[in-house]
Amino acid sequence: MKPLSTLAQSVRASTTMAIDTQFKKMRAEGIDVIGFSVGEPDFPTPERIKQAGIRAIEADQTKYTPTPGTLAVRQAVCQRLEEDWGLHYTTDEVVVTGGGKPVLYTALKALVNPGDEVILPAPYWVSYYELIQMVGGTPVVVETTEENGFNLTPQQLRQAITPKTKALILNSPSNPTGMIYSRQHLEDLAQVCLEADLYVIADEMYSKLIFDGKEFVSFPTLSEAVKAHTILVNGASKTYAMTGWRIGFAAASREITQVMNNYLSHSLSGTCSIAQAAAAEAFGGPQEEIEAMRQAFETRRNYLYDRMSRIPGVHPVRSEATFYMLMNLSQLIGKTLYGVEIHDADDFANVFLKEGLVAVVPCTGFGAPHYVRWSFAVSMENIKEGMDRLEKFLKNA
Repeated sequence: MKPLSTLAQSVRASTTMAIDTQFKKMRAEGIDVIGFSVGEPDFPTPERIKQAGIRAIEADQTKYTPTPGTLAVRQAVCQRLEEDWGLHYTTDEVVVTGGGKPVLYTALKALVNPGDEVILPAPYWVSYYELIQMVGGTPVVVETTEENGFNLTPQQLRQAITPKTKALILNSPSNPTGMIYSRQHLEDLAQVCLEADLYVIADEMYSKLIFDGKEFVSFPTLSEAVKAHTILVNGASKTYAMTGWRIGFAAASREITQVMNNYLSHSLSGTCSIAQAAAAEAFGGPQEEIEAMRQAFETRRNYLYDRMSRIPGVHPVRSEATFYMLMNLSQLIGKTLYGVEIHDADDFANVFLKEGLVAVVPCTGFGAPHYVRWSFAVSMENIKEGMDRLEKFLKNA
């Protein structure tokens, strides 16, 4: 038989899914494991949103929808962006599709020609690297440091730009670091992007989950010129506990969204009509549920950080947003735990799952091989037990 696509075969499986698969297998076998791996809120979808989906079914809203989304959901997205950040987009400048990954993939397809370079600050969400390659682009990874808050500096950005550079992916708040960029920092990065005529894919999926009263700045709010160069990506999954509903969106100039629509019309086509009805209610209705979830995440973040800070051998990176926290493994690299020499986060995560019965995400696939990611989108009871198990695991090793 003829070989499969070389490009397709180069795409690696998601490391977040790999750990979660093993965790679920162990749990199905009756093993008492605790999972801190997959990133989704442990809260139910708010009742008003669920009821909107039910009403859509009862009203027989079960047919094909326009490729970029129903008018109602796009109007709700425009309303939310206007009310939250003062951003004005028309419904023709919004594309709604089945989750954040399809939005990112389609945005990259709209921008990137084979061989174009896309700058990617590390640590990065694992799918960015693969998505860039899937569209024929070249990921240019720029390593950031914990000392700088894992923020890409303007100097690093400028040095990474070549004649082949087409775009920058900027994720704030960041998965996996939980860090955000300040207004001044974003303005400095934006100046470099404008000078080099770069597009920016601004993934702001966690923009409502900010802690310690910090200011979140949406990248396209910086200026009209910046907005013209930006594809803003967001969705319903994290903010409204709607991961399974699969709703993501992009907001950009009409020239870009038209290309995205054309591409989607021949691939994914329209998004689930019922999910769109629920999302229209999510974006367009009352927003009180978000604050309750945010406060719960902040309380959990505080406990997780305080407990982990007191455990010898590791140290946490205090997240400013999202529901993730990185744990630095530098002190364990080169040591042997339970007969396994720890070279990187993969080694640690595997032995921690096997011997400690706790699933965390190794950040090797995120461009941060000396860190693992803990999700605190789990109950406080599980967080406390997870810290007990970490302490015991390291002490007995």
